[in-house]
Amino acid sequence: MGERIIGIMGAMHEEINSILHLMTGIEEISFGRRTYYTGTINTIKTVVVFSRWGKVAAATTVTSLITRFNITSLIFIGVAGAINTELKIGDVVIADRLIQHDMDARPLMPQHEIPLLGVTYFEGDRDYIAIAKKTIDAIIGDHIYSFIEEHEIERFLLRNTRVFTGTIASGDKFFADQADKEQLHAALPDIRCVEMEGAAVAQVCYEYEIPFAVLRIISDESNEHSSIDFPDFIKNVSSKYAYEIIRNMFALL
Repeated sequence: MGERIIGIMGAMHEEINSILHLMTGIEEISFGRRTYYTGTINTIKTVVVFSRWGKVAAATTVTSLITRFNITSLIFIGVAGAINTELKIGDVVIADRLIQHDMDARPLMPQHEIPLLGVTYFEGDRDYIAIAKKTIDAIIGDHIYSFIEEHEIERFLLRNTRVFTGTIASGDKFFADQADKEQLHAALPDIRCVEMEGAAVAQVCYEYEIPFAVLRIISDESNEHSSIDFPDFIKNVSSKYAYEIIRNMFALL
């Protein structure tokens, strides 16, 4: 077996910057209009990179991680919008499977099936899911007071936060309209949240046989009353979640 190298992709610059504080021996490598940071976290060789937004950008980034930086597993962390009404701001969803909600090659094949692969859902790695679940269970809920300022907890209503495992949908569309969320939920009732990168990353990992985990922090609820200051949420909440999740996961890897 070759050397273990873990790739970490983040959907926002702030989340990546927080994770870099965990790394030692950092070197920067510019490639394909991205900056890859190599180093170690808890003695484990790691490559960290900002994915950019959307399926193509994320797929390009993870392909470079695999083919140029030789990662052996991947963790993707970022924010997502809730589709399931059970989710609240500050909850975390771990993908047990992912689907591309905008893939539609009918009548050649069923809706959402990936052409030539015969796959509709891509499954996350069970071991990584278990480690992520154990980690996040231990740091959210009342424990977030240890790393999120109390006034931010009150401001964003981060009370009784929980971790969920379930289906995440990805596509090249930002869901800001409530009617769009309801339409997606009607079409795919089993999904918990929606974002723009995870299922594309999952497809690349599937094709290269790379184990992966996709972790999403809920930044808005599935209703029309959940408007927040998104930049402040990224700066003061999700970036701190990312730091704590990665720090504690690497203690178990």
